[in-house]
Amino acid sequence: MSTIHQFRVEGLDGEVIDFAAFAGKKILVVNVASECGYTPQYQQLQELYTHFSDRLAVVGFPSNDFGGQEPGDASQIRQFCSTRFGVSFPLAAKVHIKPPHTHPVYRWLTSAVENGHSDSTVSWNFQKYLLDENGCLLAVFPPACEPLDPSILAYLS
Repeated sequence: MSTIHQFRVEGLDGEVIDFAAFAGKKILVVNVASECGYTPQYQQLQELYTHFSDRLAVVGFPSNDFGGQEPGDASQIRQFCSTRFGVSFPLAAKVHIKPPHTHPVYRWLTSAVENGHSDSTVSWNFQKYLLDENGCLLAVFPPACEPLDPSILAYLS
């Protein structure tokens, strides 16, 4: 079975985010947007990343696919995230999550055939995918589930 560790993606600032580098840590993958009602979740995502940095990686995937709520370019997204929320966790380059141009990471996350766990559909911005230390999908959390929700924290204790 494949794992998320097989993926390398372009980062928001042109760097490479290599998921293999997160082996041994849980990973929370979140599709993010700057103009969404859930955008304040960036603060809790940063808190998770800071507090659990020894055992959790957080990776945000900006996307404009849901309600056109991430219209900015890389520079605008970086400035917004840094200035408003002090985001220091990795952000991928802006991607498509909806078909037909679904990013390969999201194709893997949403297909049981590929991830060996479950099928899912990304319903809106800030849907969360939690992966275990071996890069296997553990759980999917809906956009309204805040990053510091007990259902997420239970996996980190």
